[in-house]
Amino acid sequence: MTRILITRPLPRRVLAEAEKHFEIEVRDTNTPMKRSQLRAGLVLHDGILATLGDVFDARVFADFEAPRCKIIANFGVGFNHIDAAAARGAGITVTNTPGAVTDATADTAMTLILMTARRAGEGERMVRAGRWEGWHPTQMLGLHVTGKTVGIIGMGRIGQAIARRCHFGFGMEVLYHNRSPKRVEFPARQVSLAELATRADIVVVAVPGAAETHHLIGAELFAAMRRTAIFVNIARGDVVDEAALIAALQQGRIAGAGLDVYEFEPAVPLALRGMETVTLLPHLGTAALEVREDMGLMAVENLRAFFAGEEVPNAVN
Repeated sequence: MTRILITRPLPRRVLAEAEKHFEIEVRDTNTPMKRSQLRAGLVLHDGILATLGDVFDARVFADFEAPRCKIIANFGVGFNHIDAAAARGAGITVTNTPGAVTDATADTAMTLILMTARRAGEGERMVRAGRWEGWHPTQMLGLHVTGKTVGIIGMGRIGQAIARRCHFGFGMEVLYHNRSPKRVEFPARQVSLAELATRADIVVVAVPGAAETHHLIGAELFAAMRRTAIFVNIARGDVVDEAALIAALQQGRIAGAGLDVYEFEPAVPLALRGMETVTLLPHLGTAALEVREDMGLMAVENLRAFFAGEEVPNAVN
């Protein structure tokens, strides 16, 4: 029977579906796989259902001319932790789970926008610490989101879902920066990165993680942003030069930031943790049971189709 390695504990519904089709081995830890474990997985299994943190770089594939493993089904839409070209060179198909994550990630972006703009994290900490002295007219004044201008960097599925929420839910003007124009059902204008930075009250990053987007956002963009603007990242941590972001916040060049991802996660710099103007979430983008089930079932379907000799729905290489 086809052997599949599942690198993290997944929802029961997903595991039950996988067991219908394969002999599965599930690691009982949520820590990323070490290099030796990745190599063993390629040797001992026909397929691997992997996820963020399992770094299949070119060195992992270098020792194999024809590994037993023929497919890596990524649990997640982002697959920058897998060198898809090197995998293809080793005869391994790579898949991901687009679509399943779109709305949940867009909802998380809105959570970060609202929490950061309205200083919700700071306010909750005040209440929990017993420091709240009661309502008064000038207490914790934040950014009024309705009617503002949002600038979205990366107008794929997730970027469009964020823009839709901003326009229809909050009456925002939508600017976006993307390699190509997008047709959407609401007013949205494609602009340069420089114009987006200077005009937006809220800047949201929604580009995929890849070599070409590494440190796409850095000191130049932060210097161009309005001092009253906030910055939100729900993409990948290394899309942003974290040191430049910290400097911009410390120097007051931007008003605040909402982050769900970090350049070296799970490490979060002490400087960020100490700032009241920053909202920090532990990579919650898709953290809802039905969403994680949908992602897992999509990954299992990619595996099933591959070994059934059918067209794989979500191949990326």
